[in-house]
Amino acid sequence: MPLSFGVHIPTCIEGMMYPIPFARAEDILPTALLCERLGFDSVWGNDHMTTQRYVQREFPEPPNYFEPLVTFTYVAARTTRVKVCTCILVLPMRHIVVAAKQAATLDQLSGGRLILGVGTGAYREEYEALFPDAREARRGVVVDEGMLALRRLFTERRVTFRGRYVHFEEVECFPKPVQRPLPIYAGGNHPEVRRRAGELGEGWLPAVLSPEEIAKGVEDVHRAAERAGRDGSKIDIAPQFAVSIGRTHEEALQRFRTSQLARHLESLRATTLREQTGGHEQRNLIGSPDAICERIRAYQKAGVRTLAGMLFVANTVTEMHERIELFGREVLSNFR
Repeated sequence: MPLSFGVHIPTCIEGMMYPIPFARAEDILPTALLCERLGFDSVWGNDHMTTQRYVQREFPEPPNYFEPLVTFTYVAARTTRVKVCTCILVLPMRHIVVAAKQAATLDQLSGGRLILGVGTGAYREEYEALFPDAREARRGVVVDEGMLALRRLFTERRVTFRGRYVHFEEVECFPKPVQRPLPIYAGGNHPEVRRRAGELGEGWLPAVLSPEEIAKGVEDVHRAAERAGRDGSKIDIAPQFAVSIGRTHEEALQRFRTSQLARHLESLRATTLREQTGGHEQRNLIGSPDAICERIRAYQKAGVRTLAGMLFVANTVTEMHERIELFGREVLSNFR
């Protein structure tokens, strides 16, 4: 099965993966169009509602966060082929019926090009800012219930759902998505996410894992799918990586080590990346084009089918476009 390649475009990236300021609203569409022209299969975007405390401490100005579903509606209207994908949509921050309506509408307007990556989000502080009365809520349960409710809203005539956190009565959600099923990917590295992907999802969307960690995760996803009576081989394995591509390994490594993206990954060590051991170099795509091709083949052997939302190390949008173009020219062509 051929690999699918996706690029993370500017949605909620300033102050986290990239410096402030970074991308303007008018930079979003050219990035997506560049990816489509170069032959990438998908564009991805993340989801934040307010600034994280560590970002507030580091930068004097607040970041611009562009809402992903609105952004991708704009992108889908001006592209023809690339899939538009959330990486991830933070389900606990959204009413599930509203999220279902937005997703189904986007799938309709894009001609069936949406992949809905969902999860708890890396920053509980953001959830608590939106819902200060729900500090004790178990966000993982919200996501489990949300995925179940989304699937029913996407397929059934009239839905009543009475979960611990998700509940609504007699909802008819039409039109349904074009895709049957609309692919929902479970985002995150935690064992519960692997269980969630196997039981409920069409894909597993982890972040910056080594090939060995991916292979172990694939086994967990397949076991969970088997317990749920599902075919695990049909579940997409779609990790996200940082990409630092250079003419030499030394150039690429230096570019990564001095980047805002490297500092962002460090900020996740206590949350999303807490189970990792070793350095970032073993868990991302860092090096010359040839070295990155070799690395991708190692991930392919571990079970990866999609390189989801690759984050290209850069300090400006122009530099990001240059790195995307270099990857498209000298890496992507080796897998077509």
